[in-house]
Amino acid sequence: MNNKRKIINDPVFGFINIPDGLPYEIIQHPYFQRLNRIKQLGLSSYVYPGAQHTRLQHSIGAMHLMGEAISQLRIAGHQITAAEEEAVKACILLHDIGHGPFSHALEHSLVPEVSHEEISLLIMEKMNQEFERKLDMAIEIFRNQYPKRFLHQLVSGQLDMDRLDYLSRDSFFCGVSEGIIGASRIIKMLNLHNGQLVVEAKGIYSIEKFLVARRLMYWQVYLHKTSVAAEKMLVNILKRAKELASKGNELFATPALYYFLYNNKVSLTDFEDTGNAFENFVMLDDSDFFSAIKVWSNHPDFVLSLLCKSFINRRLFKVEIKTEATDGRIQKEALKNYMDRFHISMEEARYFMGDEIVSTDTYQPKDDNINILMKDGSIRDIADASDMLNIQVLTKKVMKHYFCYLKM
Repeated sequence: MNNKRKIINDPVFGFINIPDGLPYEIIQHPYFQRLNRIKQLGLSSYVYPGAQHTRLQHSIGAMHLMGEAISQLRIAGHQITAAEEEAVKACILLHDIGHGPFSHALEHSLVPEVSHEEISLLIMEKMNQEFERKLDMAIEIFRNQYPKRFLHQLVSGQLDMDRLDYLSRDSFFCGVSEGIIGASRIIKMLNLHNGQLVVEAKGIYSIEKFLVARRLMYWQVYLHKTSVAAEKMLVNILKRAKELASKGNELFATPALYYFLYNNKVSLTDFEDTGNAFENFVMLDDSDFFSAIKVWSNHPDFVLSLLCKSFINRRLFKVEIKTEATDGRIQKEALKNYMDRFHISMEEARYFMGDEIVSTDTYQPKDDNINILMKDGSIRDIADASDMLNIQVLTKKVMKHYFCYLKM
């Protein structure tokens, strides 16, 4: 008998079982293995050198937590079939399959009109054909069309297994203790009420810590000014490369990257109909860009070569954090300095600076509540049930302006 059961020694959660069946088939698929070549935190390793973990590690960790959550809900007396468990595990494994190189960093630059969620769904549907419709239920859960809505909440919600894994994993690899959460404790407190996911009252403090940790991780890691500066530089490199390509300049690139450089307006229709966009996208990963940027650092175009040299040698944009957009006079002065120093046009000088608006909020009840099951059987939103958290602080959208520029 060919037993495909595998055990992975995960640095965050310990030993993870990969059983025979659909999850194993997914993990072995080339589309999923591509995630092993995409960093979970994009360019955060410029700030936290340990942040080298991948989307594949995250997806497997989220699948492990999903198994723990399903087991807990069964203990609480709720019926979840073996087919539903397999489907929701498949769904969480594939929830990030549509991410491009460097995760979120290039999402709005590489294929501006198509989100990674849309690409994830296309990849799932393609794999579903190969797997002879075994992913039908997983796709229903992903689209939130399956009758048991709590399964979708476990994949994509305020308290989903995605967030429980990435907060635990990212804090571990970055060495940032503020992001440590009690994932096991939270899962042990999960229950259902009228088909919706709830947390038992004795888990309130763990949820409070989870929300605070998420807020701290966003500003300390995900939106760290140096990470934003590196992402802005990478975006400008891609923008310049696309501009040169549109003018007929020949650029070094792998076949997959070449397609997106020389096909500037790729739409969802291109992914669905022609096949070229899809097939090239699933071949793209971080290494395509790193190899190209190394070669482009010696390109005769001054703007592209300087950006690439600065990027690979970590001479990143400097960042000034402000509460409002940078004064236009300051920007014009910076542009003039670049023009005089490098003997370039104003349009070329714009590649060496930019004003980025960065914003986040911690909790939005209108999107999806974190409901607390009180001892008397009533349901209360965490914002009302908590005696520590201020709902105004939690829901307030914090917005900052990051003025990025190349220091001369």
